Amino acid sequence: MDRLGNTIRPYAWGSPTAIPHLLGVEPTGEPQAEMWMGAHPGAPSRTTRGTLVEVIEADPDQELGARAVARFGPHLPFLLKILAAGAPLSLQVHPNLEQAKEGYADEERRGIPIDAPHRNYKDANHKPELLCALTEFDGLCGFRDPVRAAGLLDGLGVDSLKPYADLLHAHPEDAALREVLTAILTADPEEMAHTVAEATAACTRLGGDYAPYADIAHHYPGDPGVIAAMLLNHVRLQPGEALFLGAGIPHAYLSGLGVEIMANSDNVLRCGLTPKHVDVPELLRIVRLEASDPCVLRPEASPDGEEVYETPIDEFRLSRYVLPEGGSAHDVTRHTPQILLCTAGSVRAGELELSPGQSVFVPAGEKAEISGAGTVFRATVIV
Repeated sequence: MDRLGNTIRPYAWGSPTAIPHLLGVEPTGEPQAEMWMGAHPGAPSRTTRGTLVEVIEADPDQELGARAVARFGPHLPFLLKILAAGAPLSLQVHPNLEQAKEGYADEERRGIPIDAPHRNYKDANHKPELLCALTEFDGLCGFRDPVRAAGLLDGLGVDSLKPYADLLHAHPEDAALREVLTAILTADPEEMAHTVAEATAACTRLGGDYAPYADIAHHYPGDPGVIAAMLLNHVRLQPGEALFLGAGIPHAYLSGLGVEIMANSDNVLRCGLTPKHVDVPELLRIVRLEASDPCVLRPEASPDGEEVYETPIDEFRLSRYVLPEGGSAHDVTRHTPQILLCTAGSVRAGELELSPGQSVFVPAGEKAEISGAGTVFRATVIV
């Protein structure tokens, strides 16, 4: 197995302290948003044999296993991250696989450069994802019941929000959500900035259920996404709980430290809380305009001590082992590729000692055991 050297991405929304604290190093003073583990070409993990992209390209069947290559192709189908949100991320949705293929082919046909600011589809893959909290973690996920969302807007006492609240009482539900979301994202920017300012003042004054939106507005003053965010469920994960985000579900991470795994894709349709391109027609084609409860998961324990976060996705499978002091070793040999990540304590993976934030890549079929006292996350695929 290979010890991984991983890149930390300094996105502006990142916490300057959470990842350094996990790693046991001094903060640099700069935001540290994500640490990537995997073979994404944008920041592949490093090994003594080269980057993980180079290692896999040299012998895909040996590294990934013939069954994984037959199912997903000669590349690692998931990307594992440590994510540290110090400020809200953009409000966004991801396409399903068919939508991603259609959108990518269309933009290729129209000759839109892959790095163009208005390009929506960077690849032809979907991007389901799972976020497991390491600390208390706040986010937004899925539309509220429209009547509840109307009540939240009405409670602010802002006259310019009343038309949106009235629309949310209309039927059917999907039409009401479509009309309101469209109206918010296409409103006159100057008028919307004034509405957001009034709503921000009211959220700050009222606190309670409005507190998360006051914080969002602090980071994104005047952004229409502040109002759009109030259409969504607020969710607070406790350590060990996870949030699964399937295609079309609007969401945003707000604050906290977690382990995230996703299909290896960059496809994002933004709804606000960002200076980047917002393609309203394409967003409305992709987003699921229906009320839903946040898909909060708790791990299911197996007899061998593995705790699995069950999802309907084959490109990734995330689980963890909480290893007690003096406990026996666990055989984690598997016919698929794995990344093992330590997030607490001191553990051993094969002959390698791992402290929090350190990880290893285990090729398919390679004998692997973990032991020690701490927590190990295990990322692999299902074939």
